[in-house]
Amino acid sequence: MMYMMPFGRRNDSLMNLFDQMERSFWKDTGASFSSFPTDIKDEGDQFTLTAELPGFNKEDIRLDLNNGVLTIAAKHEDTTEQKDEKGNYLCRERHYGSYQRSFSVSGIDESAITASYENGVLKLNLPKETPVVTEARQIEIQ
Repeated sequence: MMYMMPFGRRNDSLMNLFDQMERSFWKDTGASFSSFPTDIKDEGDQFTLTAELPGFNKEDIRLDLNNGVLTIAAKHEDTTEQKDEKGNYLCRERHYGSYQRSFSVSGIDESAITASYENGVLKLNLPKETPVVTEARQIEIQ
């Protein structure tokens, strides 16, 4: 099972081995597969999660909540074409990028999570669940 650690993976993890293999395979191409930076702040009654996703439109970002796990995914595609007067390509470039991170939301009121996106920064408000306090009462014997 993958470890859900917001600050990275353990060094002895099998996934860390795959990450190292991927980085060594792609290092000469200039490709980068780093995840997006996030900050999580405890505000008392809620957590605030901010994620930096510059260059993405709001429509490129997807938030999924499933079985106590919040997943933030972002995809971006860009195509640039240059043609001569006959319609032949002189240059045609395609850029594609996607990122995805998952976070445990145990102890969070999932129905009250809100999100906003402005200037490349995704902000989520994650209200903490209020503990249910049962009241003591006396039962009358009939």
